[in-house]
Amino acid sequence: MINRLQIIASYPFPLRVIIFLLMLLAIWLPLAAPIYILVKDSNLATILTMGLLFAEFLFLVPRWGKKVYGQTQLLKSYGLINTRKNGFELLIGLAIGLLLTFSLFAVQGLFGLVAWQNSDNLPRIIAEGLLSALGVGFAEELVFRGWLLDELQRDYNYKISLWANSLVFALSHFIKPVAAMLQSWPQFPGLLLLGLILVWGKRSRQNRLGLSIGLHAGLVWGYYIINIGQLVRYSASVPDWVTGVNGNPLAGAIGLLFLSVLAVGMRQMSERSKGSQSGL
Repeated sequence: MINRLQIIASYPFPLRVIIFLLMLLAIWLPLAAPIYILVKDSNLATILTMGLLFAEFLFLVPRWGKKVYGQTQLLKSYGLINTRKNGFELLIGLAIGLLLTFSLFAVQGLFGLVAWQNSDNLPRIIAEGLLSALGVGFAEELVFRGWLLDELQRDYNYKISLWANSLVFALSHFIKPVAAMLQSWPQFPGLLLLGLILVWGKRSRQNRLGLSIGLHAGLVWGYYIINIGQLVRYSASVPDWVTGVNGNPLAGAIGLLFLSVLAVGMRQMSERSKGSQSGL
């Protein structure tokens, strides 16, 4: 059985990914189906089934690494390592993401594009937002900058794996009904750019995931506080494409400008890290 599974390692990237996903679905669907049937609240059902899916992903990955690649520490090779440096980089990324988000809205406030307002239950929203953001950042970075990037890099070079990973990351956010997909399509350039930033962030840290998880979580946390807390009110003095379609800064010119500045910095750090490693 082990020999048969090790053959998968020689398969091309698309086939390996399909096999992995089919294995994941095979252990997820029998447990997820009853949840969708029994839980009437659709939001709760989605939370439960997605949490179950990620738990099963964590269960499957080490076995995939051992049986297919002969690696016993695949999660560590993804960059998920329990070190002080990785934890510190997570905190740095969290601070950068949070600061970038609030700076973006602060600049809009200076130009009269948004007006700041008070919010009820702000401490609770901040705490809830942090927990939610860390969960999203951890899960998405482990899947996209961990598992998927690793699979890509086994077959493709530095640049192809970078762009393919970012493209799949962006497209994955449009797995929704057609009407909702068409409504949210302006987010695509921002999501693609964010995907590039997160890959560069990981590569700038010798492939540790801490910085990428922190950056992702910080951006989500900042937007959660502002959006759920209703801290800003748009003035409607400029078109939506400037500030963000449907209030989403990823779908606006100002948001893209701020992300572009971050992208330049992350790319430079990634290139310096690549150069220092090649020089060893």
